[in-house]
Amino acid sequence: MLKALLEKILPYRVYLALVGPYHYLRTFLSALDNGFPARNMTVIGINGTKGKSTTADMLFAVLRAHGCKTALASTIRFAVDEESEPNLYKMTMPGHGFLQKFLANARRQGATHAVVELTTEGARQYRHAFLYLDALIMLNVQREHIESHGSFEKYVAKKWTLVHALERSPKKNRAIAVCTDDAENARFMEATVPTRHAFSHTDLSNLVLAERSVSFTYKGILFSVPMPGAFNAVNALAAITIAEHLHIPLETIARALATLPVVRGRLEHIECGQDFTAVVDYAHTPDSLRALYEAFPGRKICVLGNTGGGRDAWKRPEMGKIADALCDEVILTDEDPYDEDPKQIVEAMAEGMEKRPSIIMDRREAIRTALTHAKKGDAVLISGKGTDPYIMKANGEKLRWSDAEVVREELQKLGHTS
Repeated sequence: MLKALLEKILPYRVYLALVGPYHYLRTFLSALDNGFPARNMTVIGINGTKGKSTTADMLFAVLRAHGCKTALASTIRFAVDEESEPNLYKMTMPGHGFLQKFLANARRQGATHAVVELTTEGARQYRHAFLYLDALIMLNVQREHIESHGSFEKYVAKKWTLVHALERSPKKNRAIAVCTDDAENARFMEATVPTRHAFSHTDLSNLVLAERSVSFTYKGILFSVPMPGAFNAVNALAAITIAEHLHIPLETIARALATLPVVRGRLEHIECGQDFTAVVDYAHTPDSLRALYEAFPGRKICVLGNTGGGRDAWKRPEMGKIADALCDEVILTDEDPYDEDPKQIVEAMAEGMEKRPSIIMDRREAIRTALTHAKKGDAVLISGKGTDPYIMKANGEKLRWSDAEVVREELQKLGHTS
């Protein structure tokens, strides 16, 4: 309310100068009101263009397996031990002091550890302040949120603010774990903290990829994760690296990862007794879309939109090009147009394609069509929304949505029953 008033009555330059301090003050007052809960918890932050939610769920499971009462704040859900509720805010780090209240509540329930997804969008509004990080995982850097940040360089700079927050944290045994598979992300190894851990896909041996799992050997221990894709082996390695730093035995980590519950909206298989595969996944970057498609051999029917109106327009033809190359049938559909014309978004994707795709703007109809076209052994891959609870339309209108629920409903209409 105050922010909207300031934006209305102040000159734009003055507003820009004040908006940062305003957000910082709000976070400070919330932390103060809640007794600075992160001071008395072991807090692990996770950042990266992709893989944050999966890695967070993995680390959450490992900490719980080690006997630590743990809180989780992620794009997908908020949890304290066995109690869990979906994140319906359509943002990873909700505002209005949400994280401070969440951690205070977790402390009252006896939580000693917290795993928190951190985003550059949240950092812009100082929602990461006063989290007093003990450790930080930096997964990767890819082109994303360029319009909102102003440039790729500014996006990377905002990631550095998260690293600097770790550097300034009063916790003694601070550590950073950095995936060195891409050069930009590897630079975070320059962080000035007591312990720096580098990890890479080259640390994995005996990598075995299956349709529903990935396994590998690390330090002589066999790890099996019930999620497909080499990228999930790297996500697991991120969780393993920080868990090792926290002195959790590798055998405990391996047991926890082997029995990892389904991570909703992340390579989530929908089962209704059909003789083909149906999967819902977030896959919001070109690399993650390619990784999704490459994880499933055989004939693929792919349903996709794009990350949404008003941002990252550069990747629309790129995503279309990847789908065109790796899918046998492509259906382009609506996703989160916001105030853009959804047909123009889809047409921009089609520009990157040599074969003309099917365009079905009604997302439910697009999913129904893909399922109807599937034959035995095919894979229907529905990407872009994951667990997003709404389709965001013009003028702030939002339509309640769940890709997983829609797939399940449409499978049942087709006569499939689990």
